[in-house]
Amino acid sequence: MSTTIQISDNVKLVLDKMKMIERETYNDIIERMIEDDLDINERTKKELEERRKSKDFISHADVKTKFGL
Repeated sequence: MSTTIQISDNVKLVLDKMKMIERETYNDIIERMIEDDLDINERTKKELEERRKSKDFISHADVKTKFGL
């Protein structure tokens, strides 16, 4: 099933620039963006968890205290 969506002219221009090949569809571009976002989110979550366990981890509160924020 297909759905029609409205996008601004600016978004269309950005999507056009993101095409890897001339005939790539907007759906293909959006799917690629979603996959990239999910991959980055999962990777980031894993890296943050590993960093929290390391001795190099400094909490946001500690940074604020250190810099008087």
